[in-house]
Amino acid sequence: MIDWTGYLPLILQGAWVTAQLTVYGCALAFAVAFAAGLGRLSRHGIVRALASVYIEFFRGTSIFVQLFWVYFVLPLFGLTLTPLEAGVLALGLNVGAYAAEVVRGAILTVPKEQYEACTALNLTRRQSLRHIVLPQAFVVMLPTFGNNAIELLKGTAVVSLISLADLTFQAQVVRAQTGSTAFPFLSILLIYFLFALLISLATRGLERRLARGLDGARA
Repeated sequence: MIDWTGYLPLILQGAWVTAQLTVYGCALAFAVAFAAGLGRLSRHGIVRALASVYIEFFRGTSIFVQLFWVYFVLPLFGLTLTPLEAGVLALGLNVGAYAAEVVRGAILTVPKEQYEACTALNLTRRQSLRHIVLPQAFVVMLPTFGNNAIELLKGTAVVSLISLADLTFQAQVVRAQTGSTAFPFLSILLIYFLFALLISLATRGLERRLARGLDGARA
């Protein structure tokens, strides 16, 4: 009879690594998404072109290849990253490319009348984005941002390929040591689900709160 309590700490350690990857990866992804999304709407052709190249490249290539390139190829150019740093960078840039189109699309949904009001108030382009456009667009972005965060969470499993001890890696270790597949993979299945549920609930709560704030401001 296998004493599963001895293997539970391994699974929990993997859960902590997966949580770190998700939090740091999302922070990078959404920062890059805003930069690239706004870049696609820039008046400067070079900025638009650079943003487009980034988005199309990371959407059009495999996350596996991106992760291997970051971890194994960058050191050839003098930039060596830890497995955690490499995972965060690859996941953040990959998901950020998808989220950038969410930013661009949400900004374009803001009614034309809002821009006309900004012009009437003599606001600069930057002031209009900061105070009028982005607060409205952000509420539109949130549901898809939540989906992007969940996709990033699920994508963290790829870091096991570079020997980072995340949930998937630890499940494989437990399986190798015990010969059992059901316990480790059922455990991580439930943990992934709980993490995704937490992200979904947090996103919905923030969306309701911001929507009420906008409704109050309009009133």
